[in-house]
Amino acid sequence: MAEINMDLKRNIMPTQSPEERAKNFSEVALGYSEEVAISEANRCLNCKTMPCVSGCPVKIRIPEFISEIKEGNFEKAYQIISESSSLPAVCGRVCPQENQCEAKCVRGIKGESVGIGRLERFVADYHNTFSENEPKKTQSNGKKVAIIGSGPSGLTCAGDLAKKGYQVTVFEALHTAGGVLIYGIPEFRLPKKIVAKEVETLKKLGVKIETNVVIGKTLTVDELFDMGYKAVFVGSGAGLPNFMGIPGETLNGVYSANEFLTRSNLMKAYKENPQTPIMKGGKIAVVGGGNVAMDAARTALRLGAEKVYIIYRRSMEELPARHEEVEHAMEEGIDFKLLCNPVEILGYNNPDDIRDSRNNFVKGIKCVKMELGEPDERGRRRPVEIPHSEFEIAVDTVIMSIGTSPNPLIKSTTNGLEVNSRGGIIVNEDGLTSKEGVYAGGDAVTGAATVISAMGSGKTAAKAIDEYLR
Repeated sequence: MAEINMDLKRNIMPTQSPEERAKNFSEVALGYSEEVAISEANRCLNCKTMPCVSGCPVKIRIPEFISEIKEGNFEKAYQIISESSSLPAVCGRVCPQENQCEAKCVRGIKGESVGIGRLERFVADYHNTFSENEPKKTQSNGKKVAIIGSGPSGLTCAGDLAKKGYQVTVFEALHTAGGVLIYGIPEFRLPKKIVAKEVETLKKLGVKIETNVVIGKTLTVDELFDMGYKAVFVGSGAGLPNFMGIPGETLNGVYSANEFLTRSNLMKAYKENPQTPIMKGGKIAVVGGGNVAMDAARTALRLGAEKVYIIYRRSMEELPARHEEVEHAMEEGIDFKLLCNPVEILGYNNPDDIRDSRNNFVKGIKCVKMELGEPDERGRRRPVEIPHSEFEIAVDTVIMSIGTSPNPLIKSTTNGLEVNSRGGIIVNEDGLTSKEGVYAGGDAVTGAATVISAMGSGKTAAKAIDEYLR
């Protein structure tokens, strides 16, 4: 057995250079080699109390899979991960490990924590490249379960139930399975082939995927029960974008981040002469500071924007996006306008000349400067406007990335389904809604959150559905 690697810093993740990657949609992070993965695994102390596991929403047996990496047993490490996670290659790329499992790592006390996410990615990629083992399909128990939405919560719930022998059908509104993993996260952070591979693995377990089915329109939840489904899981996500309600938000050239990323990711607007048009070149302002804002800003850069601004009303310390994504954005030249808040989107308006093609198009964004005041209910210092501090930034496109709300379609077409004031479906600790046999999880319950938290709720609901149907 190799000696423990006591380096205080984790092994560096190789990446494309900022100059190169800012012009393409290829994956930024290039992944560990076998040698580097083993070196990083040897930084793990294999703590008996396993604090890292307590930080994982799906409770992956982290020290066990890392121990297998130390011995070069990469496929065995993958099998350990896949017992808890249906999407290991996805989680290894987009899960905020620094706030979860890695935040609990003992090595983080006097240095950097073990690169758990990087090791999960390595193991999943190794399996996808070299393994010829087909997933074992469980004998059917004859009971049908419907999953609404093929995002992380729905796919996780589907996978766990399929492994227990249920006949699972996933209903997806769009033409490609994967939910936010496909339409929301750009190729340079999560390649589409990775998501497609994970979906294909679930199909081999017996999960059926029905695309172009809008539950609430094509079918209702009640009709699913009439079709013989014994339970339903709602994982329809939070696809309803939020806006600020400021003047100018209806101008041409204003997008929600959801629309902007969907056009680029799923509708192939990044191609030359696309059928679904999107901005090309110009100056772009992205309002917001989360992961989605980073994704939108970095996508705009790759689509040819000459200048991209992030406008966020708090300081860098409060920025909610992952540190790695912020660092990558800054390296790529994106300009962060912090402690600023938009108050109006400015447009061209020349009513005297109706031939002016610029009419009702964005020409800039007016902002005010902010300062941090007293903490709010979540402990973050509340931004306060500085009087008489208005200034303007000349831009051609504005992308609003200030959060999303749960899709209201299902609640409006389902009898007996209770929701909260934010539109989230109300559930108990097992994911059970107010309607018998109907469970829910992910962003449809919480509003926009992380992939791994959605997966955790899908896993919880799958266990509860199994107990209910037994």
